[in-house]
Amino acid sequence: MTAIAVPVRQLLTFTCLQAQACAFAVALLSGLAISTLVPRMPFARYDLLLVYGLLLTLVFRLSGWESGRDLAVIAVCHAIGLAFEVVKVALGSWSYPEPALFKVAGVPLYGGFLYAAVGSYVCRAWRLFDLQLIGYRPRATAGVAAAVYVNFFTHHWLPDLRWPLAALLVAATFGTWARFRVGRAHYRMPLALSFAFIGFFLWLAENIATYAGAWSYPDQLQGWQPVSIGKFGAWSLLISVTVVLVAAVRGKR
Repeated sequence: MTAIAVPVRQLLTFTCLQAQACAFAVALLSGLAISTLVPRMPFARYDLLLVYGLLLTLVFRLSGWESGRDLAVIAVCHAIGLAFEVVKVALGSWSYPEPALFKVAGVPLYGGFLYAAVGSYVCRAWRLFDLQLIGYRPRATAGVAAAVYVNFFTHHWLPDLRWPLAALLVAATFGTWARFRVGRAHYRMPLALSFAFIGFFLWLAENIATYAGAWSYPDQLQGWQPVSIGKFGAWSLLISVTVVLVAAVRGKR
């Protein structure tokens, strides 16, 4: 095998594994996109998406693509996401303009599935890539991740600490490596760098979701516009919460 064939094969294997890890998120976003093309029905689109999300969860569990532990993490991500949505919608950060029967404080219950999809990705990637955290400090990382989550609420009334918290997150994860396997080869990258990579792709997914009408930011109510690049940084911070949850369930190895 030529020297260039090996990295190409590894890249293709990596891409294939990533696609498998993203299966729930891709299925969810596909459902969102298709729902915009469905003719008007007597049921609210948001309610149909809730049913679709529940069916997806059931299919993934029965097929063995999600384990019982994965499902527990995904459920927690769903609950955390809904709490986040309720506060943010109440403060006018974004909105769900369409009507729905299953809506709490202006937030349709399907909204939590967007966070559940992130939890599903991390759980599946952890298993598919045989992920190991080397030099992981759970208490320090969890403490900063909790502060990150709280700051996204409190910055509406108190100073926004996301930059100091980003620095603290880098410090808490300094020396922590995410070791993963692609085929027979093992690779590693700094955990903080993996947060940035995932945050970027979540920002891209958010652009797709808002384009499909999953929710709307204030500047998108009169017509879709790309999501602010600042959301890339926000997702890079928030993903730490999901990783801490999955690490607590699976344990560092």
